[in-house]
Amino acid sequence: MQHPILLIGGNSGIGAALADRLRAQGANILSAHRSGEPAFDATAEEPDFPDVDGPLGGLVYLPGSINLKPFKSLKPADFDADFKINVLGAVRTLQHYESALKEADNTSVLLFSTVAVATGMPFHTSVAAAKGAVEGLVRSLAAEWAPTVRVNAIAPSLTDTPLAARLLRNDKQREAGNERHPLQRIGQPEDIANLGAFLMDPANGWITGQVWNADGGLGALRV
Repeated sequence: MQHPILLIGGNSGIGAALADRLRAQGANILSAHRSGEPAFDATAEEPDFPDVDGPLGGLVYLPGSINLKPFKSLKPADFDADFKINVLGAVRTLQHYESALKEADNTSVLLFSTVAVATGMPFHTSVAAAKGAVEGLVRSLAAEWAPTVRVNAIAPSLTDTPLAARLLRNDKQREAGNERHPLQRIGQPEDIANLGAFLMDPANGWITGQVWNADGGLGALRV
């Protein structure tokens, strides 16, 4: 019997697609998110973490931000907010469920970065700084929690999700987004979900401490 996988923030976009993909593979999915019943927010003053009965087979932390502004327009509060949702929310969640994750063998944790960490992009300083911290967290925690728990991350490029909706408001924006990528299209939630399901699968249990690019070639290619 497989232990359940907990998805934090998995109610739309990549999270919903990943939940569907994992269920199709036979996984038992638990989810907690802001619009759930009861609502859950990992960045709250005192998060009401959902109870888990027994070991966890995996955990995915999905909450994130896309805060694109010129550097001179960013306030310290912007950096605080991005760090809080992307890094501290993940840290608090992982600390809370550490025991449950370590009760099982070959457990998998998945976090999310962005292509903008490894590939410098204008107007991304706040979110890239926060996601850079996520990548450091992934590598350090993967070392500390080995060999019981694997920890990896995915670094997507622009993906058609509710979080990115303001960047894809019209056909002109979508076409510009498509043309930026060597594969000539923006990502779809299923593109990221397929990779996420691969990393969560115990059959791929010799992978840890890695940041996987799923970016339509944007981070590595110039065509």
